[in-house]
This record gives sequence, structure tokens and C-alpha cells, in this order.
Amino acid sequence: MIVEYIRYKIPPSDAPRFEQDYAEAGRSLDASAHCRGYELARCLDEPGSYILRIQWDSVEGHMQGFRGSVEFRAFFAAIKPYVGMIEEMRHYGVTAVQRTEAP
Repeated sequence: MIVEYIRYKIPPSDAPRFEQDYAEAGRSLDASAHCRGYELARCLDEPGSYILRIQWDSVEGHMQGFRGSVEFRAFFAAIKPYVGMIEEMRHYGVTAVQRTEAP
């Protein structure tokens, strides 16, 4: 599994629409066989800053599988207005240093 992090800088006035559009884009992630989970977090200290965290089965699953799919076209259509507001987009490998809250 790998994790993709995307940092956005969104004008606060656009935040409600941004979150609505990402909720729509989430349906495409839900439909992807390669997506293992995702979350969108808004910075409390700087409300225009967001981080999207997406868990993928692999880099190949994301870059070839998802990006070559019908789901990606719908995902990109939903988030296209915000592409120019991306500050950083990177893939990370998960290390053994972690804790997940028990259900």
C-alpha cells in the first residue's frame, strides 16, 4: 500500500464548494478497485489549507489503473477547478511506525 498526499491552498470563500466537489469526487474513489481509503482534512490554523490523503493499493494501481479508468475521468471533472491550487502532490510508502485507533 502507498499513500498519496495532496496539499491545496483554497480561498476560504471557495471552501464550501471545494468540499462539496470532493464529496462528489469521492464517489469515483469509492468505485475504484485500487483505492483503499481517503480523507480530506482542513487546517484549523489556516482554513484555506487542505490535505487530501488517499490510500492506494500500489503506485501502479494509482498511476496506471485508476488514472486509465472511467472513474478517473469523473474524479478529474469534479476537482478540475482546483488543480491550479495544488501546492504539493506526492506518494509515500507507509513505515512500521504507526498506530491506528481500535474500533
